Amino acid sequence: MHFKIIHETTYLFNDSVFLEPHYLRFRPKQTSFINVSNFSLTLELEPEGHRVIEDEEHNVVDFYWFEKLTKGLTIKAESYLQTNTYNPFNFIIHPQQFNTLPFTYSEHQNQVLNASLQKIPLNQELLNYADAILDASHFNSVTFVTNLTSQIHKDFSVEYREAGSPLLPEHTFWMKKGSCRDLSWMQINILRSYGIATRFVSGYFYFETEKPNYELHAWIEIFIPGTGWLGFDPSHGILTGNTHFAVASSAVPENTMPVSGGIRGSSTSKMLTHLIIEKK
Repeated sequence: MHFKIIHETTYLFNDSVFLEPHYLRFRPKQTSFINVSNFSLTLELEPEGHRVIEDEEHNVVDFYWFEKLTKGLTIKAESYLQTNTYNPFNFIIHPQQFNTLPFTYSEHQNQVLNASLQKIPLNQELLNYADAILDASHFNSVTFVTNLTSQIHKDFSVEYREAGSPLLPEHTFWMKKGSCRDLSWMQINILRSYGIATRFVSGYFYFETEKPNYELHAWIEIFIPGTGWLGFDPSHGILTGNTHFAVASSAVPENTMPVSGGIRGSSTSKMLTHLIIEKK
């Protein structure tokens, strides 16, 4: 399959500001089943400089710096992708001990995965919710994550929230609703409480719909030897496939934001976004 993604983001300021250096995360990741045949990034404001870099978590980032005052910044990312058939269940877990929870990573794995294992305290009601799913999954690691993903999709409503950090897991659990990033952050912290390395992913998700209205999407990935980083989407209750196009992944959601950078000046701002995903 062939896909075209056009993602346009505009920041409007009520007075002239100076833009600090900005990190832009719009490039879809190349994988064994997703080929990025072309990518372009256009800024309405001419930058002083631009460099494509790899961040500390191996995401490819466009780094820009500026010298002119401006009342606006428009960023247009255009991606062309080709996808191949992909079966997310085509793996074996090795060593076999990782089939069953609880398991323990090796010392080397713990060092590498440390950031994706960091826990925050969770209330007992949320832990009881997860424990019941673990018990019903007979402590099988992948079955547990799959069933948890499906159960979150059934029990929680997905709502759109344009900006802001993910809510605390207890808040999302209490409301029984949240944005895709809220549900993902809740699931990440549940899985980390069982010692499963889990990270936050930001990107695009294509699905057939009569009235396309796409938004930037969030999901999770877990690491188990044999599966590598395996994706799960709690908003839709599924394992991720070849229509989930990851852009950035991180132990912390803040490091996956499409635009990171400050301004100098006393101005209020307004953000406008428009996303088109077309299957060719």
